[in-house]
Amino acid sequence: QVQLVESGGGLVQAGGSLRLSCSVSGGPFSSLAMGWFRQIPGKEREFVAVISRSHGTLYNHDSVKGRFTISRDNVMSMVYLEMDSLKPEDTATYYCAAGLPLKVLPKTTAEYGAWGQGTQVTVSS
Repeated sequence: QVQLVESGGGLVQAGGSLRLSCSVSGGPFSSLAMGWFRQIPGKEREFVAVISRSHGTLYNHDSVKGRFTISRDNVMSMVYLEMDSLKPEDTATYYCAAGLPLKVLPKTTAEYGAWGQGTQVTVSS
């Protein structure tokens, strides 16, 4: 069973940067697409970015508009989300997720089979 653990969240001022990390174990990491979502209380979980097993990427451009970069290390079974030019509206709990088998660039929560516990990102104005 795939297990995911996020880290790297915290408090940052607007305009600053953070790098989130996700450690993955217990599954065929290199064959799965990996995604990042975020959620604020009372709202649905929002797609942020996904990276395929071959390092293709897809972003929620309406939300991140080139400010975020997703990457993966198939040797270390790690996924990263580099977040630059952070805005107060980026404040949320960020979740790492493993795509279901054969999903190439999944964007919906239903296309993911395992989730981390989340890491809080707070951007102050």
